[in-house]
Amino acid sequence: MQLDKLPNTTAFFNDVEHLYFSGTSYLGVAALPEFQEIVFKNMKNLGTSYGSSRNANLKLNVYKRGEDFLSTFINHEDCTTVSSGTIAGQFAIATLEKIVDTFYFMPKTHPAILPKNALPVFEENGLNSLLINQKEETICIVVDAIAALETKPFNFDFLLEISSLKKVFLLVDESHSFGILGENGNGISSTINIQKNIEIVTVSSLTKAFGINGGVISGTKNFIKLIRENPLFVGSSGMNPAFLESFLDGQDLYKNQQKKLQENCTYVYENLKHLDKINISKNYPVFFINDENIADYLLTKKIVITSFYYPTSSKKINRIVLNANHTKEQLDILIESLLSY
Repeated sequence: MQLDKLPNTTAFFNDVEHLYFSGTSYLGVAALPEFQEIVFKNMKNLGTSYGSSRNANLKLNVYKRGEDFLSTFINHEDCTTVSSGTIAGQFAIATLEKIVDTFYFMPKTHPAILPKNALPVFEENGLNSLLINQKEETICIVVDAIAALETKPFNFDFLLEISSLKKVFLLVDESHSFGILGENGNGISSTINIQKNIEIVTVSSLTKAFGINGGVISGTKNFIKLIRENPLFVGSSGMNPAFLESFLDGQDLYKNQQKKLQENCTYVYENLKHLDKINISKNYPVFFINDENIADYLLTKKIVITSFYYPTSSKKINRIVLNANHTKEQLDILIESLLSY
């Protein structure tokens, strides 16, 4: 299906309007005229891009203001912004590869943070035995805050079982939780119970919930310093400064949209939670019906959802996605269609 116009809560295919429960614009700001006006205003002042190295002698102050805000918001010592969430993941991995002996991955980890030759965190009988031996080494565990086909964050209690002799970097991709979960949408990393030998690094897209092209990497001052010294970082332009300024200017709008999104999530959850085939959470805007034909069925009801083969899954992913702009009437149509399936 090809679109000629940005979808909001509806999308047109062959000149026929369909309800749109797809994409990743969870807060729905990309289609909001109020947010677009913020972006237009900032583009007039900061242009459509800033073609200069982030380490050059002349710097736009929006980068420091934006990154100071994000560091406080995420509750990390420091952070830096880049052009996309995928690039954020790649920068983090490239930096960790220079200081880590062995990588481990959690199930369904996104390709943006999945290094080559990584070992699984879990074996058939539980935690990988290499994580609990007495060898002193530096390791990294990569994980999505919320994995594909899941609606809740991982349980990170297994971290407490890892040998205290190991220096552990936990790289968390918050792309599908940032702006939605945590305190005021600051993600789930600050809620993870860790030991002194564990250091958390987070990466995230800003495109999904926050509606701006960009990515963020956060962690300790020492780690972010290594990112900023990366030759590829030094030689590349930063994220669009008008978008970063719009992120700062849009905070009140984001909070209002977060409230509306939570109301929509709760409403749908209460009406569908009893279905046998559903995987749904009360505070997350993505849910799944365990039936390969659900996308085709909903299309007959003029409802479109996300349906494609995801890199970390062997079967087609059928995601039903709510956003903050969906009305109660639109949600009722979705609910009734699913209840009658």
